Amino acid sequence: MIDFHISATGHSLNYLPEYVAVWKGYFEEEGLRVTAEVPKPWDLVLEALRGGTAQAVLGGIWVPSMYLGRSTRFTPFAQVAARAPLAVVGREKAEDFDWTKLPGKVVMMKGSNGASVGLFLKLCLGEHGIDPARVGYVQDLDGAMLSELFHGGMGDYLVIDYPNALRMEAQGRGRVVQPLPITGGNVPWSVYYAKDESTPERQEVQARFASALDRGMKWIKASDPEDYADFLAATFPALPIDILLAAARTYIDHGMWTTPRIDPDAYLRWQGGIVAGHLANAPIAYERLIDPVPTSRWA
Repeated sequence: MIDFHISATGHSLNYLPEYVAVWKGYFEEEGLRVTAEVPKPWDLVLEALRGGTAQAVLGGIWVPSMYLGRSTRFTPFAQVAARAPLAVVGREKAEDFDWTKLPGKVVMMKGSNGASVGLFLKLCLGEHGIDPARVGYVQDLDGAMLSELFHGGMGDYLVIDYPNALRMEAQGRGRVVQPLPITGGNVPWSVYYAKDESTPERQEVQARFASALDRGMKWIKASDPEDYADFLAATFPALPIDILLAAARTYIDHGMWTTPRIDPDAYLRWQGGIVAGHLANAPIAYERLIDPVPTSRWA
């Protein structure tokens, strides 16, 4: 049995295939003893890789993109989430929302756990023909604080994770005006990456990891979340079960979990957002950043 430790940037519903693969024993059947941790602050995940205490980081692909050619080489090799698990919360009815309303408004979004939220919102704005510079942002605070302040009247819109957006709506503290798992399109939102260039030995282990992860995805897509509600409740005790069930069904229905392969078209789209956020000077070719070997069976 090979120990495979993951240092993750969070504990989220969009990571569900990994948790299911542990629960169902799929990793063990591949000869892997998979464990995970969520260090705080989140960027300690990089030290776990550099120090050799983790075999992979689970997080945003913008980090390996940003570091390429500048510092440590981080190599993405698999994907777990193919959509942004976010929502835009407003005060109007969802049918009254339009992206063109955002210029001149203030959007609040957390910045305490990395750059992904801001990068993705600004990418969406640009794709809807809106100059992101025409929108005001509050993004240097924690998500819980911003949610409380939004409910108190601060800002015009709030971008938070989809399950908590559903909870805010259920509590009458805002309205989900743009559910991005449904409307936001495909991006390699959550990926696994390792340190340095790949070796054949590492690729073989990562391929086994990807195979078990794929089994987790397939099990989820073939199952009704109601049937494993107890597992969801135990895995995410901070969220009400009705919210977990609703979010899981949305993720299943709208392609959050596809295969472990990082899709080249979605990758290219996300590179545009990463470049627009000044984290890379130009889009990085897929073959230059990604190791496709561990997931080649899904190509």
